[in-house]
Amino acid sequence: MAEEEKKKKPGLFDRAVDALTTRDEKEAAAEAAKAAEEAKAEAAREAALRQLAEARAAEAERKAKEAEEAVKAAEAQARVAASHAKFEAEAAARKQELEKQLAEEAARIAEERAAAVQAAAEAKKRTYVVKPGDSLSKIAKEQLGNAARWPEIFELNRDQIKDPNLIRVGQELHLPE
Repeated sequence: MAEEEKKKKPGLFDRAVDALTTRDEKEAAAEAAKAAEEAKAEAAREAALRQLAEARAAEAERKAKEAEEAVKAAEAQARVAASHAKFEAEAAARKQELEKQLAEEAARIAEERAAAVQAAAEAKKRTYVVKPGDSLSKIAKEQLGNAARWPEIFELNRDQIKDPNLIRVGQELHLPE
């Protein structure tokens, strides 16, 4: 506490300095102190502005990195999408080729079935084996119900019968439906 009292009370030396010092020097010292304070405040403002600028630069750098990462992610997505599209196109082409092959196979099978049905129909045609005493009109009357239909039998068997009045026993004739 004694030290505090000494600071409060000016000593002999302090009094002498005060007595010898002029008011202009005190004002100059006060102005210098004020200028020093202003310089200190200006330096603090500049430091704050520098920090703000550094913070903004760091934020801009962070945003630039985020944008770069977003671009990389978008490029990766585009590559994946392109790869997927290529795969889908190849799959569609394979499917189309397979469908074409299946259609060709189905057409071939349908043709074979049609031929088989036609052959079965040909085989189903009614036939008659000529017996002794038969004539085309007698066969037409017995098998078709009308003797006048004998020309139908003749036309259907033209490859075997050259003369409708000459048919041989044992000959197999096709009958119309």
